[in-house]
Amino acid sequence: MTSSRTAPACPQPVRESSASVLLELLATLPDPRSRRGIRHGLPGILAVAVAAVLTGAKSFAAIGQWVADADPDLLAALGSGRKRGPSETAIRRAFARLDAASLDAILAAWMWTRTHMVDQRRVIAIDGKTIRGARTKDATGATIKAAPHLVAAYDHDSGTVLGQLAVTAKSNEIPAVRTLLAGFDLTDA
Repeated sequence: MTSSRTAPACPQPVRESSASVLLELLATLPDPRSRRGIRHGLPGILAVAVAAVLTGAKSFAAIGQWVADADPDLLAALGSGRKRGPSETAIRRAFARLDAASLDAILAAWMWTRTHMVDQRRVIAIDGKTIRGARTKDATGATIKAAPHLVAAYDHDSGTVLGQLAVTAKSNEIPAVRTLLAGFDLTDA
């Protein structure tokens, strides 16, 4: 069994265009931290964390180790702006204060820029799945028997989920798919 503290290997150098698009999108997130004591910009912290997770980091400790082992040029390309990247604690604190839905939307937008065209078309699969073994609770805390059902948009070429939404309990997938697709630029699609 491997330890969750084992840092994954640093990736190949990030293409500057990919990193710059990610940084531009992350810069639109409002920084929830107080101004006092900020050493690293929020976009740099988030970009470094994204790079670490893309290489296999599954915990804040693993992200921190990845940052400690990363090349300074890679950290600079990811917007860290310092010879040393942010600490595990700084990363953990930044994520604790973020609006998760906003971050999810920004990462989905970035992944959309990473999709590829096949025969002059962008091919995105839409599928719904019920989460096995998962249960939700109602407002009183009682367990509801039905497991959550999600609809997701998936790019086969990059192997990434571009977005997902929960299907309401008394509905089918069609309204959720419409809402999910409304978040994408489908011009000429």
